Amino acid sequence: MSLRVCVAASRRLLDSILPPLCLGCGEIVEATGALCATCWPTFSFVGPPHCACCGTPFAEFLGDDALCAACLVRRPRFRRARTALIYDDHSRRLILPFKHGDRTDMARTCGSWMARAGAELLADSDLVAPVPLHWRRFFTRRYNQALLLARNLTREQPAKLAPDLLLRRRWTGSQAGLAAQDRRRNVREAFAIHPRWQARAKGKTVLLIDDVLTTGATVEACARALQRAGVRHVDVLTLARVVRPAL
Repeated sequence: MSLRVCVAASRRLLDSILPPLCLGCGEIVEATGALCATCWPTFSFVGPPHCACCGTPFAEFLGDDALCAACLVRRPRFRRARTALIYDDHSRRLILPFKHGDRTDMARTCGSWMARAGAELLADSDLVAPVPLHWRRFFTRRYNQALLLARNLTREQPAKLAPDLLLRRRWTGSQAGLAAQDRRRNVREAFAIHPRWQARAKGKTVLLIDDVLTTGATVEACARALQRAGVRHVDVLTLARVVRPAL
């Protein structure tokens, strides 16, 4: 009996004992990692039209190179950012357990959503790297959710994965509750490229992976560290992003 047949049989047996549950509400669904018919329409998946730079969704198509107001005022350090979901009350119910509640099983499904949203960025990348955790955070959480996502995104091209491309040099605490300016100040000079990647990363395109993009302060600090080390382009792909209502 082949390994594939054994795996399929084991999965059917496991599903008969522990049926797959909706990632959003916990109701029984047909397949592992799926959303039920009630939860699916409540999740706001992001696609075109959006800002050509930061990926902020637009209400209507404004052109392939159109920029949002924020990017017109100040272009981010990264070249492009894309995301799978809008971070709201519905997606939060999925993301918080994944990030803080040991729901590492969600990484595969979340990674597949990100792969669709960031297909162009993945294709253009030379290296795929997670935003790193400080060792103190890693010690208490026991895993880096960004690394889990990066691993799933590179399953077909494992040579692209650079799990320790960046180092978090100092403790920054939580960014939650901080204003945009305070967030930027909090993570300034917090990241550095790992010396063993210095030569390989020079002149390359790096795709940064994180769970949620809020103000962009963290990924911009990462991009700055990579660019100082000679990285040519930095793109960003996240599971979700905060979208503030237009004034």
